[in-house]
Amino acid sequence: MNKQPHPVSIFAEGLSKRFNSEWIFRNFSYEFKSGNIYAVTGPNGSGKSTLLSVLWGQVPQTAGTLDYQLDRTSIAADEIFRHVAIAAPYMELIEDLTLMECLQFHFKLKKVRNNLTYQEILDKLYLTGNRDKFIRNFSSGMKQRVKLGLAMFTDAPVVFLDEPGSHLDQAAFQWYRSQLASLPTDTIIFIGSNDQAEYENANEIIDLRAYKK
Repeated sequence: MNKQPHPVSIFAEGLSKRFNSEWIFRNFSYEFKSGNIYAVTGPNGSGKSTLLSVLWGQVPQTAGTLDYQLDRTSIAADEIFRHVAIAAPYMELIEDLTLMECLQFHFKLKKVRNNLTYQEILDKLYLTGNRDKFIRNFSSGMKQRVKLGLAMFTDAPVVFLDEPGSHLDQAAFQWYRSQLASLPTDTIIFIGSNDQAEYENANEIIDLRAYKK
């Protein structure tokens, strides 16, 4: 497997998030290192997606600090997006694009992993025959496969997968597991899920119920 030339580390110190008067999580401190898979678990509504959104820099924390470091040098907050790839059920694809247009749009903004060609990506998605089909006409399972593919085929040292098994049938779920296993060994991978089958190879499990007080 190809290794990232510059591993990234992530340091969370006392991260807390509140919406109105409700604390979603409090005093979350953790050091995330290259080469590990981190499962963020907890019941529905426990704040898994919120924590992930804070960690990838989309949602600001109420308190605490988040420090991304590249070769031990801090990355500016507005540059974090360059180092992450994300797949989440609430992040919608542009439905007026065809699959090929969707790939072209995404990879104009992000670098493709391993110099994959568009044809190779289509083949890896098992969607070659749907290249000119509009995303709006895809099934929910096909859309989820595209989301996962866009994240895992992006050349990023940090990959976030929130509820990755959503809408996947058994064959597509096995596809997800094989693509996950093929990511470079020094990638930081976050998996937000309460389904153990989605994160069975996780190195560390973070139960958000421990950060509610």
